[in-house]
Amino acid sequence: MPKAVTMRTIDGDGFALEPQVAAHAEAMFVVLGDPAIYEHENAPPESVEWLRTRFRRLETRRSADGRERWLNWVVRLPDGRLAGYVQATVGEDGSAGIAYELASAHWGRGLGTRCVQAMIGELRAHYGVHTLTAVLKRSNARSLRLLERLGFVPAPDALRAVHGVEPDELILQRAAAPG
Repeated sequence: MPKAVTMRTIDGDGFALEPQVAAHAEAMFVVLGDPAIYEHENAPPESVEWLRTRFRRLETRRSADGRERWLNWVVRLPDGRLAGYVQATVGEDGSAGIAYELASAHWGRGLGTRCVQAMIGELRAHYGVHTLTAVLKRSNARSLRLLERLGFVPAPDALRAVHGVEPDELILQRAAAPG
């Protein structure tokens, strides 16, 4: 039986990353209802109950076969509101695919960059992650700039097939430790 994954809250500059649980579903349903988030892909969750069920499944922190760790945090602001999430899928080989989403009211203030950087530090220090990847739509210039600020660069073409990257997407990578 795979060892349980225990996550911790990460305190950052103007935010806290709390381990995501089903109890966050109602507040996150509001956050994820922001139509601007879906300019480039996906759609909002269909209902609070659908989101609660998804979060409950993610609370296992492991894929069904136990080969991946699912690490999901909600972004909590100092006033108590939720602003979005950051997440990582950590493989047995020490690699992690990351993703993030913030409500548009929080864009352009550096919050996303700080949250993703805090998650990367946690992944490196507590989960043995040494390589990070991120997949995004080519048209998502805002996300591309965030990743470039954090030192991500285009990944080798060989990774496109491994990660199932579509023609309208980019895959970027970086080492978990800068330099």
